[in-house]
Amino acid sequence: MSYDDVEIEDMQWNEELQAHTYPCPCGDLFQITKEDLKLGEEIARCPSCSLYITVIYNAEDFADNKSKNGLDPQKGQAVAVA
Repeated sequence: MSYDDVEIEDMQWNEELQAHTYPCPCGDLFQITKEDLKLGEEIARCPSCSLYITVIYNAEDFADNKSKNGLDPQKGQAVAVA
């Protein structure tokens, strides 16, 4: 069972860890990366103990909307017409 449910907005971005973090009662930090969130992961784990939290977030905010060629699919690509 999850220790707590935490909104992503209540977490801090840690540049050094490249992860969203939240204080753990053991003194360390729960951690979840942007890559984890893009994959739909919702569990942030503490590396120092067995506790974990459920992260509440909008998956669409972390979805990779770029196609393989790097273009935004909603915008399309400009084409020159002769």
